[in-house]
Amino acid sequence: MQQREPSASESYFWPSVWAIGLHVLVFALLFVSFAMTPELPPSKPIVQATLYQLKSKSQATTQTNQKIAGEAKKTASRQTEVEQLEQKKVEQEAIKAAEQKKADAAQKAEEAREAAEAKKAEDAAKAAEAAEAKKTAEAKKAEEAKKAAEKQQADIAKKKAEEEAKKKAEEEAKKAAAEEAKKQAAEDAKKKAAEEAKKKAAEDAKKKAAAEDAKKKAAEEAKKKAAADAQKKKAQEAARKAAEDKKAQALAELLSDTTERQQALADEQGDQVAGDFDDLIRMRAAEGWARPPSARKGMTVTLQVSMLPDGTITSVSVARSSGDGPYDSSAVAAVKNIGRLTEMQGMKPSDFNRYRSFKMTFTPEDLAL
Repeated sequence: MQQREPSASESYFWPSVWAIGLHVLVFALLFVSFAMTPELPPSKPIVQATLYQLKSKSQATTQTNQKIAGEAKKTASRQTEVEQLEQKKVEQEAIKAAEQKKADAAQKAEEAREAAEAKKAEDAAKAAEAAEAKKTAEAKKAEEAKKAAEKQQADIAKKKAEEEAKKKAEEEAKKAAAEEAKKQAAEDAKKKAAEEAKKKAAEDAKKKAAAEDAKKKAAEEAKKKAAADAQKKKAQEAARKAAEDKKAQALAELLSDTTERQQALADEQGDQVAGDFDDLIRMRAAEGWARPPSARKGMTVTLQVSMLPDGTITSVSVARSSGDGPYDSSAVAAVKNIGRLTEMQGMKPSDFNRYRSFKMTFTPEDLAL
């Protein structure tokens, strides 16, 4: 199994732990040594006596007091020396104990250092062993990867050769199919072109025949329309001429007969002339009427028409609607398009009064007044 090589931080971890532990131990020993130091006896007070000489006392008394003071001073001095010796001894013992503790701590630190170095050497050996194992494993892995890559390259080369062979075969087959399709397409195109040409010739012949028929039919329709227009115009002219002849005949008869005969004939001819003018207005309105798509059988519109004595139509309006606006407008326009009836100029004022303002009924069937 391949071992992992320790990092730099891991290599210095345990030596650092040992060093910290050693320092803690040294401080603990120092604390214990100070705590176990024997308690020194309290120092005795130094007696200092001051001798005052009193004038009132005797010389003997004075000497006695001086002697006593000297003894006391010697005793205090010896006591001070003893205490100083004892204190120096205690200090020396404390120094010695501290030095011993320091030596012990140094020895333990040295032992800890040696242990840390041994541990470090052991870790280094393990790391070297792990590195060697890792190097061996990597070499083995590289060898295996090399073999796998070589095998993969061989497989790829083999697969590529097979694909190229397959692709070449497909291209050959595709090329053969394209040639066959090209030949078939050429034959189909040739056949289709022949069919299209045949079809086009038939359509051209059909269009030509249809055009001839349409032309012939249009000529016939134009001929029929021209004949109908001529016949209509001829009938209108005949009606107009008949009305004029009738009017002239009536006027001639009025001039040749007696007064009573003339009056009777005038009344009779006035009604007849009025009827003729009604027919003339209806005919002229029919000629100028443009039938709208909405016009239906049975529709009726009543128009109010105003006219001057010279036959000029001055105004046309709807007196009663048919209910269909386009039809009413077409009727008004048809009557307005008459413009002026020159035939009205020879009428008597009494006969013309009825046409000065009159109502006209306009229907699609016969344009009856």
